[in-house]
Amino acid sequence: MNVTVTMILATILAVSMVPSGYSQLEKSSATLENGVWHTTVGKQVQVTTDVTNGQDRAQPFAYLVQIENQDGVVYSLSWITGTLDAGQSLSPSQSWTPTAPGTYTAQIFVWESVGNPNALSPPLTMKILVA
Repeated sequence: MNVTVTMILATILAVSMVPSGYSQLEKSSATLENGVWHTTVGKQVQVTTDVTNGQDRAQPFAYLVQIENQDGVVYSLSWITGTLDAGQSLSPSQSWTPTAPGTYTAQIFVWESVGNPNALSPPLTMKILVA
């Protein structure tokens, strides 16, 4: 499953990344039904976010993806860090391969850094049903 979420970096109050709500999946590995992504055990889930720095300065960031089950148990937590120059775009990506059926929630965070969790955008969430 390949999930793409577009975020645009812009200064709006204290928030400097704003999600556009765009997402896309490979039709061969998952389907979207009533707002829930459906996939199967053993298929890799790829969460990709398009990030653009619309500011006139460089912006450091940390891109985090957390996957938890319906009981709130975290099954995967991964991140990458970087800096986007003014006008620069990047498509960071993190993957997860489900090993058990169930209902999971993917949460996507964009922070100033892993050590400084000042949000640059509101967190995004999506439900994933694994059969």
